[in-house]
Amino acid sequence: VKVKIPFGNKYLDAVFSVPEKKSTYGVILTHGAGGDMNFPHLVSLAAYLASHGILCLRFTCKGLNIVHRSKAFKAVVEYLKHSDDHKLSGVFLAGRSMGSRAAASVIRHLSREDDDDFVQGLVCLSYPLHRPKLQSKLRDEDLLFIRCPVLFVSGSADEMCEKQLLEGVASKMKAPKKIHWIDKANHGMAVKGRTMDDVMEEINAQVFSWLRENIAWEQK
Repeated sequence: VKVKIPFGNKYLDAVFSVPEKKSTYGVILTHGAGGDMNFPHLVSLAAYLASHGILCLRFTCKGLNIVHRSKAFKAVVEYLKHSDDHKLSGVFLAGRSMGSRAAASVIRHLSREDDDDFVQGLVCLSYPLHRPKLQSKLRDEDLLFIRCPVLFVSGSADEMCEKQLLEGVASKMKAPKKIHWIDKANHGMAVKGRTMDDVMEEINAQVFSWLRENIAWEQK
């Protein structure tokens, strides 16, 4: 279901992947620095989550300005929170690469405002912890302030997220966290000798099982 989400004096393009049964939890998903919401990884994950009963709203916000991207993400959170069509108990924010940085920034700011518990957790796909070959400057400032559960799914050969560095940041985080390494995957999640569909199956299953663990299933 395509929707337009108000953002300032413009609109963000977004698509709902809606499960057959009414969902009480949702995931908001966005793309990295390049591409848009139709990036194959996002389409695959959204379809998988919806087929397993979790509403997914993915959106496009172009631009390389992290502040702009974070504001857009916040607008989408507000939109879903006040949506009459989808009355949700909570959402998880998810993003790929730069999109996961924007999601982390939003969660940090919402926790500062001592908002309610609408945002339940964070999923970071290929979190860009540093620029390639620039490991001395880590983009970890938002992660260290987050309190809700965080899942990282990263490639063990990601040139923008060295394994030991992410594990070091995770050890300093106050939030409950989990890291799932995709063996030999690069920043784009490509692995020699594996098809992208195969890799996506692994990612999608990991994200779903983590969500299921972290959702206080109120349907019980």
